[in-house]
Amino acid sequence: MSNDVATFLDILDLESLEINLFRGRSGTPGGGRVFGGQVIAQALVAAQRTVPDDRIAHSLHGYFLLGGDPSIPIVYDVDRIRDGRSFTTRRVVAIQHGKAIFSMSVSFQVEEGGFEHQVPMPDVPMPEDLPPGEAWRDELLARYPRAAKRDWMALRFLEVKPTAIFSPYLGKSGPEARPSVWVRARSPLPDSLSIHQAILAYASDLALLQSALLPHGKSVFDPDVQTASLDHAMWFHRRPKADEWVLYVQDSPVAHGSRGFCRGEMFTRDGVLVASATQEGLMRPVTPA
Repeated sequence: MSNDVATFLDILDLESLEINLFRGRSGTPGGGRVFGGQVIAQALVAAQRTVPDDRIAHSLHGYFLLGGDPSIPIVYDVDRIRDGRSFTTRRVVAIQHGKAIFSMSVSFQVEEGGFEHQVPMPDVPMPEDLPPGEAWRDELLARYPRAAKRDWMALRFLEVKPTAIFSPYLGKSGPEARPSVWVRARSPLPDSLSIHQAILAYASDLALLQSALLPHGKSVFDPDVQTASLDHAMWFHRRPKADEWVLYVQDSPVAHGSRGFCRGEMFTRDGVLVASATQEGLMRPVTPA
């Protein structure tokens, strides 16, 4: 297992402080704000710790309230809203400096069968058909040396391959109307559904808001754009494998009122839709300082 993956698994291993109360350390070096995907993943783990093993997370809905401080731990307070025969509901509040920085509801369900259908996966190059390495990250750091460093460090444990020549992070749409990236953990993971779901939840915050800036030729790192995630939702349709390639396809059907609405779909390389995500984010034109 790579050191980066081991470090991230340690970040997901929350400390139990009391019944329904957990503490997690930050994995976002270099100052700034805690990466939003980390807070989502840790909040999901905290909720999972209070649910029987036969219940599987199928949806989460969260609101970002304040930017997280990477210099101190985050406390997660879990409220056991309901335990039903088929569904279980939890509410999680992430706290720093005595204030709520994030709030999320998570629903769990016992596994069931039933009707099935899904949309097809887009026709994109497979990861092995894409250029080796991750040259797009070098270009990203060269173009936005200070702004991009935090996000690059936060994603070190993931292998990411954009399917187009230009990464969505670079503010260039390339040939695709819907930007998409292949993503997976850099080394095999433990056989734990909660870990695989938490890592996909973490990755679901990857460049999602950027899809709303692409039509305007902008990047989340441009100094004349103020961006921040406002809310985030995710649905797990099937059991995911985060150490195998997952295609994350994104689009933005609308932006208005300084807010961009974004959607994402996660497919296995065999075309099976395993998860979906949505996010609305602040995208406000500003005058650079």
